[in-house]
Amino acid sequence: MNIGIPQEIKVEEHRVASPPSGVREFVKRGHAVFVESDAGLSSGFTDEEYIGAGATIMDSAEALWKTADMIIKVKEPQASEYRYLRPNLILFTYLHLAADEKLTLAMLESGVTGIAYETVEDDQGGLPLLEPMSEVAGRMAAQVVSHYLEKHQGGRGVLMGGVPGVAAAHVVILGAGTVGTNAAKIALGMGARVTLLDIDLDRLRYLDDILDGNLTTLYSNHINIARSIQTADALIGSVLITGARAPMLVTRDMLPSMPRGSVIVDVAVDQGGCVETTRPTTHSDPTFVIDGVLHYGVSNMPGAVPRTSSLALANATLPYAYQLATRGAADALRSDSALLKGLNTAAGRCTHPAVAETFGLEYVEAELALNYLTTDALLPL
Repeated sequence: MNIGIPQEIKVEEHRVASPPSGVREFVKRGHAVFVESDAGLSSGFTDEEYIGAGATIMDSAEALWKTADMIIKVKEPQASEYRYLRPNLILFTYLHLAADEKLTLAMLESGVTGIAYETVEDDQGGLPLLEPMSEVAGRMAAQVVSHYLEKHQGGRGVLMGGVPGVAAAHVVILGAGTVGTNAAKIALGMGARVTLLDIDLDRLRYLDDILDGNLTTLYSNHINIARSIQTADALIGSVLITGARAPMLVTRDMLPSMPRGSVIVDVAVDQGGCVETTRPTTHSDPTFVIDGVLHYGVSNMPGAVPRTSSLALANATLPYAYQLATRGAADALRSDSALLKGLNTAAGRCTHPAVAETFGLEYVEAELALNYLTTDALLPL
């Protein structure tokens, strides 16, 4: 199979889908790998390293997309890349379709086989390809809070850990999954006072046992959220419903109750955000203020630490990519129930129920769509 690794063109996205070591593994398995020139440079990987691993460097993104049977990316296709999508192409990347109707419709129209990292789900309900980036984003979220609480950054001028005789910062975290747990771990390590809310009581019990520091756990409901944010120096949104738009937990009318100069970091922004006033921002223009509250909505936070992120992501994604390359999409998906749950579009139809529900689309079971993956045909209406 021809594997394509393009340069990421999303604004300020510095990650790459595979380091040279991953390319070498594809080549050892008999596949040809094409890497766009300088695709790995921002992550510290040179074209020469990719050539040494057996890749062919291509100067043209268009040529690379046309040559590839499977494209491995980090972020969803951007508008200028929609024209490269086609029925006989496997696209393996983060898609977050429920937050992007235009992309969803473009993928359906093209007939591309779209497999989303974020909806690959194991038998225990874990999200193994989302996990590493959630770890990075969660740890970064606490660092971002600490930075923007500084007065000259627009915050309240509060030190995360306080000092003897002065209270530590109060950080409220919505969601106790991977992002929330890692955010809590770092915030507690900085000495902050953390309130962690979730609807999974078993998860809260577990975290109450293993996390050290000034931690309060609360069941997540409207009243507990509303009361908690009234004293919050910072709010971290880390709520996830697999494949679906994030639930809106903090509404616009709740915002004035937060202290002036408090900080919101909504990590769920790539799935629409769990704070009504959140909107996507970039690393170069990361914040905005509404009702005196500073908002940080960067939708590719791990892109700020691309070396760490690229290596961590590839550790998780490439074993699945090797399956897809060696067995072909249909056989690989049939043989791996976790990978099958990652299938979001195939043969012109939506194969993920949450995405279909979000946009009122017809949902086709993934198993049915698999029958059409070996042809250029679209699934008939």
